[in-house]
Amino acid sequence: MPALEALVASEHRVLAVYTQPDRPAGRGQKLTMSAVKQAALRHGLPVEQPPKLREPEQIAPLASLAPDVMVVVAYGLILPQAVLDIPRLGCINIHASLLPRWRGAAPIHRAIQCGDPETGITIMRMEAGLDTGPMLLTRREPIRPTDTTGVLHDRLAALGAQALLAALPGIADGSLKAQTQPTDGVTYAAKITKEEARIDWTRSAVVIDRQVRAFNPWPIAETTLDGAQLRVWSALLEREHALSPPGTILRADERGIHVATGAGILVLTQVQAAGRKAVAASEFARGQRLGGVVLGT
Repeated sequence: MPALEALVASEHRVLAVYTQPDRPAGRGQKLTMSAVKQAALRHGLPVEQPPKLREPEQIAPLASLAPDVMVVVAYGLILPQAVLDIPRLGCINIHASLLPRWRGAAPIHRAIQCGDPETGITIMRMEAGLDTGPMLLTRREPIRPTDTTGVLHDRLAALGAQALLAALPGIADGSLKAQTQPTDGVTYAAKITKEEARIDWTRSAVVIDRQVRAFNPWPIAETTLDGAQLRVWSALLEREHALSPPGTILRADERGIHVATGAGILVLTQVQAAGRKAVAASEFARGQRLGGVVLGT
Protein backbone atom coordinates (compact mmCIF):
# COMPACT_ATOMS: atom_id res chain seq x y z
CA MET A 1 0.00 0.00 0.00
CA PRO A 2 2.83 2.53 0.58
CA ALA A 3 3.75 2.13 -3.09
CA LEU A 4 0.20 3.00 -4.17
CA GLU A 5 0.07 5.98 -1.83
CA ALA A 6 3.42 7.19 -3.14
CA LEU A 7 2.28 6.90 -6.76
CA VAL A 8 -0.96 8.76 -6.07
CA ALA A 9 0.97 11.59 -4.39
CA SER A 10 3.48 11.81 -7.27
CA GLU A 11 3.26 13.25 -10.77
CA HIS A 12 2.46 9.81 -12.16
CA ARG A 13 -1.08 8.92 -13.19
CA VAL A 14 -2.58 5.71 -11.81
CA LEU A 15 -5.03 4.31 -14.38
CA ALA A 16 -6.40 1.42 -12.35
CA VAL A 17 -5.65 -0.82 -9.40
CA TYR A 18 -5.77 -4.61 -9.63
CA THR A 19 -6.06 -6.58 -6.41
CA GLN A 20 -7.28 -9.95 -5.16
CA PRO A 21 -11.05 -10.53 -4.80
CA ASP A 22 -12.60 -9.72 -1.40
CA ARG A 23 -12.17 -12.64 0.98
CA PRO A 24 -13.74 -13.79 4.27
CA ALA A 25 -11.76 -12.64 7.31
CA GLY A 26 -12.02 -12.62 11.09
CA ARG A 27 -14.08 -14.82 13.37
CA GLY A 28 -17.29 -13.89 11.59
CA GLN A 29 -15.72 -14.62 8.19
CA LYS A 30 -17.11 -11.35 6.87
CA LEU A 31 -16.22 -10.56 3.27
CA THR A 32 -13.38 -8.04 3.57
CA MET A 33 -11.65 -5.73 1.09
CA SER A 34 -7.87 -5.78 0.85
CA ALA A 35 -5.98 -2.78 2.21
CA VAL A 36 -4.99 -1.98 -1.37
CA LYS A 37 -8.62 -1.84 -2.49
CA GLN A 38 -9.58 0.35 0.45
CA ALA A 39 -6.78 2.80 -0.40
CA ALA A 40 -7.72 2.83 -4.09
CA LEU A 41 -11.35 3.58 -3.31
CA ARG A 42 -10.34 6.41 -0.97
CA HIS A 43 -8.52 7.99 -3.89
CA GLY A 44 -11.35 7.36 -6.35
CA LEU A 45 -9.33 4.95 -8.47
CA PRO A 46 -10.92 2.22 -10.60
CA VAL A 47 -10.49 -1.21 -8.98
CA GLU A 48 -10.45 -4.55 -10.79
CA GLN A 49 -10.50 -7.89 -8.95
CA PRO A 50 -10.35 -10.77 -11.42
CA PRO A 51 -9.81 -14.16 -9.71
CA LYS A 52 -7.25 -14.94 -12.42
CA LEU A 53 -5.46 -13.08 -15.20
CA ARG A 54 -5.12 -15.76 -17.85
CA GLU A 55 -8.15 -15.80 -20.12
CA PRO A 56 -8.45 -13.30 -23.00
CA GLU A 57 -11.64 -11.82 -21.54
CA GLN A 58 -9.79 -11.16 -18.25
CA ILE A 59 -6.76 -9.63 -19.95
CA ALA A 60 -8.63 -7.44 -22.46
CA PRO A 61 -9.76 -4.72 -19.97
CA LEU A 62 -6.19 -4.37 -18.72
CA ALA A 63 -4.80 -4.16 -22.24
CA SER A 64 -7.37 -1.47 -23.13
CA LEU A 65 -5.80 0.84 -20.54
CA ALA A 66 -2.59 0.90 -22.62
CA PRO A 67 -0.38 1.61 -19.58
CA ASP A 68 3.21 2.77 -19.96
CA VAL A 69 4.26 0.62 -17.01
CA MET A 70 2.67 -1.80 -14.56
CA VAL A 71 3.82 -1.93 -10.94
CA VAL A 72 3.37 -5.25 -9.16
CA VAL A 73 3.65 -5.64 -5.38
CA ALA A 74 2.83 -9.02 -3.76
CA TYR A 75 -0.13 -9.51 -6.11
CA GLY A 76 -0.37 -13.21 -5.41
CA LEU A 77 -1.07 -14.33 -8.98
CA ILE A 78 1.39 -15.52 -11.61
CA LEU A 79 1.18 -13.19 -14.59
CA PRO A 80 1.31 -14.86 -18.02
CA GLN A 81 3.45 -13.48 -20.81
CA ALA A 82 0.36 -11.96 -22.45
CA VAL A 83 0.00 -9.67 -19.41
CA LEU A 84 3.71 -8.94 -19.06
CA ASP A 85 3.75 -7.78 -22.69
CA ILE A 86 0.99 -5.19 -22.22
CA PRO A 87 2.85 -2.14 -20.83
CA ARG A 88 5.17 -0.25 -23.18
CA LEU A 89 7.93 -0.06 -20.55
CA GLY A 90 7.30 -3.45 -19.00
CA CYS A 91 6.03 -4.82 -15.70
CA ILE A 92 8.02 -3.66 -12.69
CA ASN A 93 8.05 -5.63 -9.45
CA ILE A 94 8.98 -4.38 -5.98
CA HIS A 95 10.57 -7.45 -4.41
CA ALA A 96 11.42 -7.59 -0.70
CA SER A 97 14.91 -9.06 -0.88
CA LEU A 98 18.31 -8.43 -2.42
CA LEU A 99 17.98 -10.70 -5.42
CA PRO A 100 18.97 -13.35 -6.29
CA ARG A 101 18.72 -14.20 -2.58
CA TRP A 102 15.21 -15.17 -1.55
CA ARG A 103 13.25 -15.43 -4.73
CA GLY A 104 9.73 -16.61 -4.05
CA ALA A 105 6.79 -16.20 -1.73
CA ALA A 106 8.22 -15.46 1.72
CA PRO A 107 11.50 -13.52 1.42
CA ILE A 108 11.10 -11.54 4.66
CA HIS A 109 10.22 -14.57 6.78
CA ARG A 110 13.13 -16.60 5.40
CA ALA A 111 15.69 -13.81 5.78
CA ILE A 112 14.88 -13.51 9.51
CA GLN A 113 14.59 -17.26 10.00
CA CYS A 114 18.02 -17.87 8.47
CA GLY A 115 19.72 -15.08 10.41
CA ASP A 116 20.59 -12.85 7.47
CA PRO A 117 22.25 -9.64 8.69
CA GLU A 118 20.55 -7.56 6.02
CA THR A 119 17.91 -7.62 3.33
CA GLY A 120 16.45 -4.93 1.12
CA ILE A 121 14.40 -4.03 -1.92
CA THR A 122 14.98 -4.94 -5.54
CA ILE A 123 13.13 -3.12 -8.29
CA MET A 124 13.11 -5.65 -11.11
CA ARG A 125 11.67 -6.06 -14.56
CA MET A 126 9.33 -9.04 -14.53
CA GLU A 127 9.61 -12.03 -16.81
CA ALA A 128 7.96 -15.45 -16.91
CA GLY A 129 10.31 -17.05 -14.33
CA LEU A 130 9.85 -16.80 -10.58
CA ASP A 131 11.60 -13.54 -9.61
CA THR A 132 14.26 -14.14 -12.24
CA GLY A 133 13.96 -10.86 -14.13
CA PRO A 134 16.75 -8.30 -14.53
CA MET A 135 17.36 -5.84 -11.70
CA LEU A 136 16.90 -2.11 -12.11
CA LEU A 137 17.64 -0.75 -8.64
CA THR A 138 18.37 -2.05 -5.13
CA ARG A 139 18.12 -0.56 -1.65
CA ARG A 140 19.66 -2.28 1.39
CA GLU A 141 18.14 -2.54 4.88
CA PRO A 142 19.74 -4.07 8.01
CA ILE A 143 17.82 -6.74 9.92
CA ARG A 144 17.76 -5.74 13.58
CA PRO A 145 18.07 -8.33 16.37
CA THR A 146 14.47 -7.71 17.49
CA ASP A 147 12.85 -7.48 14.04
CA THR A 148 9.73 -9.53 13.43
CA THR A 149 8.41 -10.19 9.94
CA GLY A 150 5.64 -7.64 10.57
CA VAL A 151 8.03 -4.88 11.67
CA LEU A 152 10.52 -5.52 8.89
CA HIS A 153 7.73 -5.77 6.31
CA ASP A 154 6.55 -2.26 7.16
CA ARG A 155 10.05 -0.80 6.85
CA LEU A 156 10.61 -2.54 3.53
CA ALA A 157 7.21 -1.41 2.23
CA ALA A 158 8.18 2.21 2.86
CA LEU A 159 11.63 1.64 1.37
CA GLY A 160 10.06 -0.03 -1.66
CA ALA A 161 7.83 2.97 -2.31
CA GLN A 162 10.84 5.28 -2.20
CA ALA A 163 12.82 3.00 -4.49
CA LEU A 164 9.96 2.81 -6.99
CA LEU A 165 9.71 6.59 -7.30
CA ALA A 166 13.49 6.79 -7.68
CA ALA A 167 13.44 4.19 -10.46
CA LEU A 168 10.50 5.36 -12.58
CA PRO A 169 12.15 8.39 -14.23
CA GLY A 170 15.10 6.28 -15.35
CA ILE A 171 12.77 3.58 -16.62
CA ALA A 172 10.81 6.18 -18.58
CA ASP A 173 13.81 7.80 -20.29
CA GLY A 174 15.84 4.61 -20.64
CA SER A 175 18.75 5.82 -18.48
CA LEU A 176 18.21 3.11 -15.85
CA LYS A 177 19.79 -0.01 -17.30
CA ALA A 178 18.66 -3.44 -16.15
CA GLN A 179 21.28 -5.89 -14.91
CA THR A 180 20.96 -9.66 -15.20
CA GLN A 181 20.76 -11.39 -11.83
CA PRO A 182 23.90 -13.30 -10.80
CA THR A 183 23.70 -17.06 -11.09
CA ASP A 184 25.54 -17.48 -7.78
CA GLY A 185 23.70 -17.06 -4.49
CA VAL A 186 20.22 -18.00 -5.71
CA THR A 187 17.92 -19.10 -2.87
CA TYR A 188 14.18 -19.73 -2.78
CA ALA A 189 11.85 -18.50 -0.06
CA ALA A 190 9.24 -21.24 0.10
CA LYS A 191 5.74 -20.38 1.26
CA ILE A 192 5.31 -20.49 5.04
CA THR A 193 3.20 -23.34 6.43
CA LYS A 194 1.53 -23.73 9.80
CA GLU A 195 3.43 -26.96 10.36
CA GLU A 196 6.67 -24.99 10.53
CA ALA A 197 5.39 -23.05 13.53
CA ARG A 198 5.95 -25.94 15.96
CA ILE A 199 8.98 -25.24 18.15
CA ASP A 200 11.64 -27.94 18.41
CA TRP A 201 13.27 -27.26 21.78
CA THR A 202 16.33 -29.35 20.88
CA ARG A 203 17.37 -26.55 18.56
CA SER A 204 19.44 -23.67 19.89
CA ALA A 205 17.92 -20.62 21.56
CA VAL A 206 19.28 -18.50 18.67
CA VAL A 207 17.47 -20.58 16.05
CA ILE A 208 14.20 -20.66 18.02
CA ASP A 209 14.35 -16.90 18.58
CA ARG A 210 14.62 -16.41 14.81
CA GLN A 211 11.66 -18.73 14.31
CA VAL A 212 9.55 -16.75 16.79
CA ARG A 213 10.38 -13.46 15.09
CA ALA A 214 10.05 -14.82 11.54
CA PHE A 215 6.57 -16.25 12.20
CA ASN A 216 5.16 -13.09 13.80
CA PRO A 217 2.48 -12.00 12.82
CA TRP A 218 1.68 -15.34 11.12
CA PRO A 219 1.48 -18.24 11.77
CA ILE A 220 3.02 -17.61 15.25
CA ALA A 221 5.50 -20.08 16.72
CA GLU A 222 3.89 -22.55 19.08
CA THR A 223 4.54 -25.31 21.57
CA THR A 224 2.41 -27.23 24.06
CA LEU A 225 2.03 -26.86 27.82
CA ASP A 226 0.45 -29.87 29.52
CA GLY A 227 -0.73 -30.99 26.10
CA ALA A 228 -2.48 -27.71 25.23
CA GLN A 229 -1.38 -25.22 22.58
CA LEU A 230 0.80 -22.33 23.75
CA ARG A 231 1.71 -19.75 21.13
CA VAL A 232 4.89 -17.72 21.54
CA TRP A 233 4.62 -14.17 20.21
CA SER A 234 7.95 -12.86 21.42
CA ALA A 235 11.05 -13.99 23.26
CA LEU A 236 14.52 -12.91 24.36
CA LEU A 237 17.87 -14.65 24.27
CA GLU A 238 19.39 -15.35 27.67
CA ARG A 239 23.19 -15.35 27.82
CA GLU A 240 23.32 -18.41 30.05
CA HIS A 241 23.58 -22.15 29.66
CA ALA A 242 21.22 -24.75 31.07
CA LEU A 243 21.89 -28.35 32.07
CA SER A 244 18.20 -29.28 32.02
CA PRO A 245 16.64 -31.16 29.09
CA PRO A 246 15.46 -29.00 26.15
CA GLY A 247 11.97 -27.57 26.70
CA THR A 248 12.27 -27.53 30.50
CA ILE A 249 10.90 -24.40 32.17
CA LEU A 250 13.68 -23.28 34.50
CA ARG A 251 11.82 -20.45 36.20
CA ALA A 252 9.34 -17.64 35.65
CA ASP A 253 9.96 -14.06 36.76
CA GLU A 254 9.18 -10.48 35.77
CA ARG A 255 11.18 -10.93 32.54
CA GLY A 256 9.18 -13.95 31.42
CA ILE A 257 9.33 -17.73 31.28
CA HIS A 258 12.90 -19.08 31.05
CA VAL A 259 13.15 -22.25 28.95
CA ALA A 260 16.11 -24.54 28.34
CA THR A 261 16.91 -25.28 24.68
CA GLY A 262 19.41 -27.45 22.88
CA ALA A 263 21.94 -24.65 23.34
CA GLY A 264 21.21 -21.72 25.63
CA ILE A 265 18.09 -20.34 27.31
CA LEU A 266 15.13 -18.61 25.68
CA VAL A 267 12.97 -16.25 27.71
CA LEU A 268 9.37 -16.23 26.50
CA THR A 269 8.04 -12.69 26.92
CA GLN A 270 4.58 -12.85 25.35
CA VAL A 271 2.47 -15.98 25.06
CA GLN A 272 -1.07 -16.99 24.19
CA ALA A 273 -3.00 -19.96 25.48
CA ALA A 274 -5.58 -21.56 23.18
CA GLY A 275 -8.78 -19.52 23.04
CA ARG A 276 -7.29 -16.58 24.95
CA LYS A 277 -5.61 -13.29 24.20
CA ALA A 278 -1.85 -12.87 24.04
CA VAL A 279 -0.44 -11.61 27.35
CA ALA A 280 2.94 -10.93 28.93
CA ALA A 281 4.52 -14.24 29.88
CA SER A 282 5.09 -12.98 33.43
CA GLU A 283 1.33 -12.41 33.74
CA PHE A 284 0.55 -15.81 32.24
CA ALA A 285 2.88 -17.51 34.73
CA ARG A 286 1.47 -15.75 37.78
CA GLY A 287 -0.08 -18.23 40.18
CA GLN A 288 1.16 -21.26 38.27
CA ARG A 289 3.87 -23.72 39.25
CA LEU A 290 5.78 -23.97 36.01
CA GLY A 291 9.30 -24.77 37.25
CA GLY A 292 10.39 -28.14 35.92
CA VAL A 293 7.50 -28.47 33.46
CA VAL A 294 8.66 -29.57 30.01
CA LEU A 295 7.16 -27.78 27.02
CA GLY A 296 6.30 -29.64 23.85
CA THR A 297 5.48 -32.96 25.55
